[in-house]
Amino acid sequence: MKIERILLKNFRALHDVELKDLPPFAVFVGENGSGKSTLFQVFGFLKDALMNNLNTAMQRMGGYKEVATRGHTGEPIVIEIQFRMAITGKERLVTYHLEITNRNGASVAQREILRYKRGAYGSPFHFLDFSEGQGYAISNEEDFDKSDEALTKDFQTLDSPDVLAIKGLGQFQRFKAANNFRHLIENWHVSDFHITAARQRVEVGVAEHLSESGDNLPLVARYLHQNEPGTFNGILQKFEERIPGMSKVDAKVTEDGHVLLRFADGSFKDPFISRYVSDGTIKMFAYLVLLHDPRPHPFLCIEEPENQLYPRLLGTLVEELRDYAVRGGQVFVSTHSPDVLNHVDLDEAFLLKKEQGVTAIHPLADNQQIKELVEAGDKLGWLWIQDLLEIQ
Repeated sequence: MKIERILLKNFRALHDVELKDLPPFAVFVGENGSGKSTLFQVFGFLKDALMNNLNTAMQRMGGYKEVATRGHTGEPIVIEIQFRMAITGKERLVTYHLEITNRNGASVAQREILRYKRGAYGSPFHFLDFSEGQGYAISNEEDFDKSDEALTKDFQTLDSPDVLAIKGLGQFQRFKAANNFRHLIENWHVSDFHITAARQRVEVGVAEHLSESGDNLPLVARYLHQNEPGTFNGILQKFEERIPGMSKVDAKVTEDGHVLLRFADGSFKDPFISRYVSDGTIKMFAYLVLLHDPRPHPFLCIEEPENQLYPRLLGTLVEELRDYAVRGGQVFVSTHSPDVLNHVDLDEAFLLKKEQGVTAIHPLADNQQIKELVEAGDKLGWLWIQDLLEIQ
């Protein structure tokens, strides 16, 4: 999956935003309060709504009136994502459209559509179309190339209008578009990494993938060591290159049935347990575990990866993130760091700016003056420090 276009309306400061031709690796920069976190909240909200329901996801963000753009609480919130996905043996350009409105204090899916073209020409066909809990989905997409009449519309009523149709119908293989899209969103990783969570010991168990908060890092390290030794050794090699002196990492099972992450410094006989090593050491190891997952996430969001990391590590981290995107997992990153930006290509960078109280997002590649400065040898980080990213 690769997201190519995003349309957002009435989602906090993102009152009317459209991003087109998104690259596999995209970096968003802007001042505090410009809307970077809000942009990433869209993806977390959509995943939460899928895993639970719209009301639960909305309440976790303060309720509909807090999410809708100020002064526009009577209008629907719109999230539209266009992406490429393999369906019926071919890669299709698929559009998912969701309109959310407030009904007597509850959030409901006013309209939910999943559409894509059946051929090179013509309008996109609605393979899923629901309004407030009622609608249809096509159940015989194998007959994709036949006439409209040959496609079977399976009409359904969901348990509640705050349940997304891609959740209810996506459980069933016969609704292939909904099923595929549901699984993609379920595997998004919107990072909410916390150093304190990653340091803690955890009860013995199995975890194959790093959680969004990083609280299962010891379990994932133990799993990789036992089941993916080649991957784990590769992670250790990169870790030693980035954190000089670190010669070993292991996950020790304690007598009371917990797992502790331990780091060995070559200068000392005994390893340090995770709560005694630096924040940057923990975070770099966690990033390497995430970015070298044998089964990478199709979409990865990370806010301000530079926090707690030594500046000289940021260039290699950007390369790791870009390589992850090349391997098939699209990556969105937000940053304040000129050291990160200095390693970002012009067509990967987007500037967020508050204009009259709402956020506008500008691809830096569209700015001719910045393009000329970069071609002349300037780096985006240098231009950011000099407040030159906003020149017209």
